[in-house]
Amino acid sequence: MILFSLEGFLFLLLWIHLMAGVTWLGILYYGNFVQMSSGNEVTLRLAPDALGWFRWGALLSVLSGWAMVVTHLLAGTATVTFYTLISTGGVLGTLMAYNVWFVIVPRQRLGPADPELASRAAIASRAWRTDTLFSIPLLFFMSSARNLSIARSDSPSYAPYVVIVLVVAALFEANIFAGTAATQKPLATVAGTIRAGLGLTLVLFVAASALL
Repeated sequence: MILFSLEGFLFLLLWIHLMAGVTWLGILYYGNFVQMSSGNEVTLRLAPDALGWFRWGALLSVLSGWAMVVTHLLAGTATVTFYTLISTGGVLGTLMAYNVWFVIVPRQRLGPADPELASRAAIASRAWRTDTLFSIPLLFFMSSARNLSIARSDSPSYAPYVVIVLVVAALFEANIFAGTAATQKPLATVAGTIRAGLGLTLVLFVAASALL
């Protein structure tokens, strides 16, 4: 049976990845575009069941995604450029899942009388927005790895590109906790978050086009 072949195994991983990813991003977008926009930006409270799906969808999506990358690597079924582009999304997705598990969800458990509620809710809010921001280039690079000829160089500079991805992603992640009023301002609105996400996509696209 084809499902017991390498092709079948990779397809099952992709299916799991897509199912978990749709669940994860669906709740992420609801939290950003509906709940936070309706004025619940301080407490950021979703139903416990929704948070459960949110957390486990994030974890399963990341694990299945990296499992596909490792399987392709071990089987030699993809190019180095493919790994580099797909790992761009993988790095962003891993940071997003970290934010879900260790930044957003723990801050949902604070009681209304907790003295740290306001400050911790603000961090959770920026983490929600940053995950939405990251999801834009994530989806772009996940889709483009096999469907768009970004890389054209005869002598690809993989290491510089990877460094750029890691540094830029780290700066956006650090902005959640230690950014300035100016750097955190785009995260105050959905429109600003989307613009920042498109800007990050453009920066990484230009870097990939120039170096790979």
